[in-house]
Amino acid sequence: MTAPTPLDVTIAPAGSGRIAAVCTVAELFPVPERDLMSGIDKRPVQGPITLLPHGVLGDVQGDRENHGGIFKAVYAFSREVREAYAAARRQELPDGSFGENLVTTGQDTDETVIGERWRVGTAELEATCPRNPCGTFAAWMRDRRWGRSFTAGGRAGAYFRVLTKGRTSPGDAIEVLHRPSHGVTIGDAFRGLDPDRARALLDWAAGTETVLYDSLARAALIALERAGHGAEFPVRLRSTGRGIGLGMGL
Repeated sequence: MTAPTPLDVTIAPAGSGRIAAVCTVAELFPVPERDLMSGIDKRPVQGPITLLPHGVLGDVQGDRENHGGIFKAVYAFSREVREAYAAARRQELPDGSFGENLVTTGQDTDETVIGERWRVGTAELEATCPRNPCGTFAAWMRDRRWGRSFTAGGRAGAYFRVLTKGRTSPGDAIEVLHRPSHGVTIGDAFRGLDPDRARALLDWAAGTETVLYDSLARAALIALERAGHGAEFPVRLRSTGRGIGLGMGL
């Protein structure tokens, strides 16, 4: 299967990244077919917002089976990318329209390396996995084919876990504290890992004892198996980040 061609977007040079807006739930959005109330309706607030290990203070996840948890505590999306989607759809999509907590500018969230660490305000974050479009997202966009369109765009935005709780406000600089050498980005994972990237990601996680989001580890293993390579990865290094205690464990 051919990988999606990423949406063409121009973003300012690396090092200029800032938090353009911070967003929290404005109203709960009803999704009758899934029998839930979603927190996808996020809108900018003056800030600051507080980032905690299990998410943004005051935020809501209607579907806790598939959303939330420590690996999906904070969702960041590039304003430039969202505006490109808006232009392609000829639709107004203001900050928060994709349910993002952090709107970045000058920082391509899809080029964020898995395991990359940011400081925003007084919080420290670590990139974990891409966002996969779900039925709630399609309902919110009022487009049953939105999942396909979003996937075809090849840009998903990045989920982060919170390493150090803190507060961030619009205008805060994005300081990249660490970028792992494996080089596998959030966008690579969203568009589909090839065997080389899959092996690089799993070797890095095993070597550094880094727990990967479960579906990301599974996708890497599948990519290796389909290529006819041996594929093993410790179960203890895979987690959904939801559940008891710290949310670790499958």
